[in-house]
Amino acid sequence: MERDGEAKIYHEFFHSRYHHSFTAVDPSLGPLVLSVCLEEEENKLRVILRMKECSLHGVFSVSLFPNIPSAVELAKMLCNRVTVSKFEVVSYLKAPELITAFDEHRVSPNFKFGVLYQKDGQFTEEDILSNDEESEEFKEFLSVLGETIQLQGFTRFRGGLDVSHGQTGSEAVFTSFHGREIMFHVATKLPFTEGDPQQLQRKRHIGNDIVALVYQEGQTPFLSDIIKSHFLHCFLVVRGIQRGEETGEAVYQVSVTAREDVPPFGPVLPDPPIFTDRSLLREFLLTKLINAEISCYKAEQFSRLELRTRSSLLDSLQAELTTRSQCMMGDPSVSALPSSEGVRGASEGSGGFIENFKRAIRVRSHSFETLGVPRKIGGTSSQKPKTEKDGESDKSPGPLLTDSLGATELKDQASPQEET
Repeated sequence: MERDGEAKIYHEFFHSRYHHSFTAVDPSLGPLVLSVCLEEEENKLRVILRMKECSLHGVFSVSLFPNIPSAVELAKMLCNRVTVSKFEVVSYLKAPELITAFDEHRVSPNFKFGVLYQKDGQFTEEDILSNDEESEEFKEFLSVLGETIQLQGFTRFRGGLDVSHGQTGSEAVFTSFHGREIMFHVATKLPFTEGDPQQLQRKRHIGNDIVALVYQEGQTPFLSDIIKSHFLHCFLVVRGIQRGEETGEAVYQVSVTAREDVPPFGPVLPDPPIFTDRSLLREFLLTKLINAEISCYKAEQFSRLELRTRSSLLDSLQAELTTRSQCMMGDPSVSALPSSEGVRGASEGSGGFIENFKRAIRVRSHSFETLGVPRKIGGTSSQKPKTEKDGESDKSPGPLLTDSLGATELKDQASPQEET
């Protein structure tokens, strides 16, 4: 399963060790936050330089230097564009919590995914979102994903669903997977509105997911652009094809389609992409869903949004570390800041940075329309899904490929199940 390894470096190698952090504002690069740790047992210096566009991490042997380099020298070793002549030391005692919150702002233990149910002969978004009955086969597939839970009073990750007033239906599908909690927005379990062909109650949740599953019955292809959404970047398409002759268990065929600017992600589909074992199907689908979402965040629209969020958070982090450190040193020019720091970790109120952190994350969840992202016209898109050979490494460079039976480009964004 893919992880954002860079985000965990500070927590893993710095947080529990003696280390120093420094701040500066570079004329061209903007705010900088540098952390330096001496790993005496291995005679190494470990360094992280946080800039607006990225964080750089390096490990240097102490034996390379006659004296331990200064903060400026270490920063320039990682980035030769650094031009500041001096860093300020961070003396604020709770700086590690604030720095950890910044580094891990993209890391979440929870995920939400849409689940669409496509019957034979359904070609439009309206048809698919209007399905209100679940076949026994679809119910069986949902049981592979997780447990059907009652939303009323549900206390675990709810994925934006209402657990108090029943406004998002009475049931949902939920599961835990390798320490992560996953809530599925199942279209047929979200409220159905008579007289509304668009089913906006359902579209509001599934259209704001990033990755969705499509369960198909019959031979009708799934066209990835019929679900109009700025957010949905990837679909995992599953079709029940037969029952095992010996076991009587359902057999499933899986394919994947995504926008071309989503980087490749694993695990690779088997060849042929047929699953006869429920546990293997579950492991594959949940791993693929999580990896898909992580990879989708690197697509152009999300990466622009992430850069804006990161820039805002780094501005706030550098300012708060500087001001809190000045207060710690008794600088009379800095008025005392409110003592509202959280004592239970970075997710609770810790002064201005954490409040800005929460605001930035909330802004990131808003519609792309409010963020100036061009609206997609009708069902067309400049992002064309492509296919990938079964068993081919997902680490190869280039545009996103779509797992499928054939290795050819999808025609008119048709579901790869149509290929033979």
